[in-house]
Amino acid sequence: MIDLVIETRCRNLGGFEVGRVLPYAKRRMVGPFIFFDRMGPVTFPAGLPRSVDVRPHPHIGISTITYLFEGEIMHRDSLGTEQPIRPGEVNWMTAGRGITHSERFERARREGGRMDGIQAWVALPEADEETDPGFEHVSGAALPVWEDDGVWGRVVAGEAFGLKAGVRTFSPMAYVHLEMQAGRRVAVPEAYTERAAYIASGSVEVGGRRHEAGRMLVFTPRQPVTLAAVEPASVMLVAGEPLGPRFIDWNFVSSSKERIEQAKADWRAGRMKLPDLDNSEFIPLPGEPVPPPNPMS
Repeated sequence: MIDLVIETRCRNLGGFEVGRVLPYAKRRMVGPFIFFDRMGPVTFPAGLPRSVDVRPHPHIGISTITYLFEGEIMHRDSLGTEQPIRPGEVNWMTAGRGITHSERFERARREGGRMDGIQAWVALPEADEETDPGFEHVSGAALPVWEDDGVWGRVVAGEAFGLKAGVRTFSPMAYVHLEMQAGRRVAVPEAYTERAAYIASGSVEVGGRRHEAGRMLVFTPRQPVTLAAVEPASVMLVAGEPLGPRFIDWNFVSSSKERIEQAKADWRAGRMKLPDLDNSEFIPLPGEPVPPPNPMS
């Protein structure tokens, strides 16, 4: 029923901690999901230093989604997008052949406040790895939601529980936010080959065993699985079909090592455009010296 339990590994990003879940040594992906980080929960003070922000950086070969439970992040990208990310919304950025973006904690800097959410990367099928970059914003009110006997659910992306989110995805998948009252149960959809549940808060039982917050439970393919909330619980379901192996190097994901090396060379040489509204600084390749400001435009 459960193939693997992945414990969160904490990493300090220079102002707050994130919990790394995917990739994991024994499980690189679940369906197309190749990266899964918990950001927070953390309480930011007003006057937060700019060093906590995520400066402009590049991606290829994936779509990204930052889904918040609390707080706000300002997203700016090389397509000219400027969009605050707020709780319960979908901000789906497709990197494809290449995009750059920044993530700034501007509201927290002004006002202070809580921050809590998930950042996930979804690998693109090989045929779509070089697709044009894009960005879609979908408000929480426009996402499909249901309630049933103490269980509330929102389909963030893909299709599950008979509902389909409006954002364009490139392969069969599901990304679902569940809120479960104590004692309530949910059957995990069996339509996808690979499935997992991340326990964001509370605790759940599967097959009579209790699992606490911070764990991702990776399920056996095609076997029935039921989640039972031991106490009020928030759970994120991820599911999809395997896409084949992917290489990951820093922020670059591809089925080809050569393509990643090309992306690194492009970033190093200043051939990837920075966000128009945030182009005064950027993150260099890991281990390389910081170059002069703003070589890209």
